[in-house]
Amino acid sequence: MTVREPEGTAVLQLTDVSKAYGAVQALSGVSLKLVPGQVHCLAGENGAGKSTLIRVLTGAVHRDSGDYDIDGATVTTASPGALRTAGVQAVYQELSLLPHLSVGENMFMGRLPSRSGVIRARDLHDRCRFVLDSLGLADVDPDVIVERLPAATKQLVEVAKVVTADAVKVIVFDEPTTALTEAESDRLLDQIRKFKREGVAILYVTHRLEEMFAIGDWVTVLRDGELSQSGPMSDYTEDTLINAMVGREVSSLYPDEAREVYPARLSLRALRRTPDSPAVDLEARGGEILGIGGLLGSGRSELLLSVFGSEPVASGDILIDGAVVRPDGPRTMMDAGVALLTEDRKVLGLLPELSIRENVTIASLRVGSRRGLLPGKAQSDEADALLDSLRIRAGSYDQPVSTLSGGNQQKVLLARWLLTKPKVIMFDEPTKGIDVGAKGELYDVINDLARRGLAVIVVSSYLPELLGLADRVVVLREGAVAGELPGGASEEDVLRLASGGVDDPSDHLHGITPLSHDPHSDPVTRQNIEEVPHA
Repeated sequence: MTVREPEGTAVLQLTDVSKAYGAVQALSGVSLKLVPGQVHCLAGENGAGKSTLIRVLTGAVHRDSGDYDIDGATVTTASPGALRTAGVQAVYQELSLLPHLSVGENMFMGRLPSRSGVIRARDLHDRCRFVLDSLGLADVDPDVIVERLPAATKQLVEVAKVVTADAVKVIVFDEPTTALTEAESDRLLDQIRKFKREGVAILYVTHRLEEMFAIGDWVTVLRDGELSQSGPMSDYTEDTLINAMVGREVSSLYPDEAREVYPARLSLRALRRTPDSPAVDLEARGGEILGIGGLLGSGRSELLLSVFGSEPVASGDILIDGAVVRPDGPRTMMDAGVALLTEDRKVLGLLPELSIRENVTIASLRVGSRRGLLPGKAQSDEADALLDSLRIRAGSYDQPVSTLSGGNQQKVLLARWLLTKPKVIMFDEPTKGIDVGAKGELYDVINDLARRGLAVIVVSSYLPELLGLADRVVVLREGAVAGELPGGASEEDVLRLASGGVDDPSDHLHGITPLSHDPHSDPVTRQNIEEVPHA
């Protein structure tokens, strides 16, 4: 497969762009052409240079060399503000919303309706309501503060924010569906198709190959910061695309081997998160991978947080290796042998200003540190060995963890918890934002943890992953255990339990009703936003 260029006049073109961070060459001579009305997918493993290319394209970082053109004119000032004005918008994997402002204020930031310097609240509410309804977000209140929203809803608000922008020429979607359910992802892909029909150029980045083949017209593959391949999506199959990304064949993502199962390492007995919530009983045995499924809002993540001591428990017992442990805080549960890799690694997991090594050792400082402040040499050496075994791509373990790609950041969190020698390790959406090659590596690690006798719990919205990894799947519905399924169960079995047996469970995800208007109707534009009656 060779490097080819899409036909048509470019709305945005990067030519021979390079960018280095110290000794690490993140991009080397990469070119990219975006054409109006085309979805251009960007593929590659974590650390291949995708995030750096996006940052260059959106003006978040300055390229060291190379040319940047929009509509044939050279871009001299490639700042985020200047590029947004030129028509380049982005929906990031890591949200750019301001958490303490309302949904409406975030969506119309910089264009808030006002009179004499005072925001016209009713006008703002009506404009926001119009856009949200058009996107099928009828249950989202324009006046609610963003930090109170679930992660998936925040992602959809990020998309709605782009819809309201003026003169959109290019939209970059960076892993937009990682926090979305299948129904919400389908709705987003339909919206992207509308943008495409409008003549907008789309750069789409995802680790979900099925999404690339569903909406992609063209694909560019990066490997080790260089342009590896580029061509029509129709020229590829999933196998050939994976091979182009990782440089090798990935035969089987999910390990398939028998493991010895031991007695329960974690037991929940009539556990209630609140006085009115359902009682939850479950066991996670040593040597097994227990999957927890359910629709968004079913209480999957909240259950893990309660077991870890981060959220309250009203009544019931938590037992570790048969001994009752009172979950009065994360430190107590960590000391008891419980580890948690959260879904939101940036907010609840990583300390971005600290180094990679410091992020790994920080959970173990009381055990192996010098006076509880700095890691000792043995602890640092063990941390480095763990990082080496997980194949972290970094110039040095002393560099800030914020400089790593999403997949490598997830590996840093995993190394942190492995250093604590846990008995029970819980993963909440473990492969969120991780490429297919790194997924296989992480699945092998998860399988190895179970083989060593740990109880492994995995929460995942991606049903093939949940069923492919887990020996058993416990399905939650409205905070209660709806049932249990073997690992070989079907996706339909999970959805039937999760939704209470409704005919089409996808229509009930997150309480969002399907788009009421025809999918081929006119897309939302700035003009019809302005036509909403003013207060």
